[in-house]
Amino acid sequence: MNKETSWRIIGMVQKLFSSIPYPISVKFGGFLGALLWAGSKRKVDEAERRCVKALQVGVTGARKIVRGSYMNLGRSAAEFLSMGRVRDRLHELVEFHGEEHLKKALERGKGVILLSAHLGNWEIGAAAVAAKGYPMNAIGTGQRDERITNLIIEKRAAERVTTVSKGFDLKAAIRCLQRGEALAILVDQDVRDKGVVVPFLGLPASTPYGPAKIAQKLHCSLLPAFMIRRGTSYFHDFYVLPSPWEKGYPDENEDMEVSMTLCNNAISDFIKQYPDQWMWLYPRWASTEVPEE
Repeated sequence: MNKETSWRIIGMVQKLFSSIPYPISVKFGGFLGALLWAGSKRKVDEAERRCVKALQVGVTGARKIVRGSYMNLGRSAAEFLSMGRVRDRLHELVEFHGEEHLKKALERGKGVILLSAHLGNWEIGAAAVAAKGYPMNAIGTGQRDERITNLIIEKRAAERVTTVSKGFDLKAAIRCLQRGEALAILVDQDVRDKGVVVPFLGLPASTPYGPAKIAQKLHCSLLPAFMIRRGTSYFHDFYVLPSPWEKGYPDENEDMEVSMTLCNNAISDFIKQYPDQWMWLYPRWASTEVPEE
């Protein structure tokens, strides 16, 4: 699908979502996710293969998990495009767990890195944190179409979530932390030779170590945080976990392999609990996977 077709579809879907009740738009998003699953055989087969290998489940179980993942992605897209409609209701739609960890960390004045993954609806999670009055920033991800990138930035800004940059900008990330703000970073991505290879769901994966290195240097707190959907509904639970380190950040001489193993373990534990809410379509182990003979 080319850029123009994708952009037109996004525009039409956004208009549709704005014209129907929010609960129906979320259900319809799930339906669109199921359609995408049904029409993406090659990508679905690859996702199922990853799921089987990482979770040690059978093909039937993997198929159910991956289908659920596509449907969750569709619901999440519907929610993201419709965020402005529930801006005043986020306190009803999202229940916080472990907020005291975030409060205590921010009180240190050193900033907080919220370490997360493409799990549940991460965009609504950032908006919910901002809605509680916390200064919230998120690392941007550039899309193939600049218009989509800008749409994401604009949608976030409307919910008082600042996109740090259209890619990982180290200086911009450091500045917001030095201001004592929160910065959300998703680290479940393959960064090839720019990361450290540590277990992710039990399999070797190239993992970005920037968050741990920044926390190590700035002494800002690093907290795992995850947004989890309740079943197939539009209600969510936002979990803020204690830092893997007693003082909130890695020791000065701690190896990044050790640091990111702790981070990946926290992410992996949540994915195992909610496997159908993680984005299996992404080739997480692309650069480290050993080809099968």
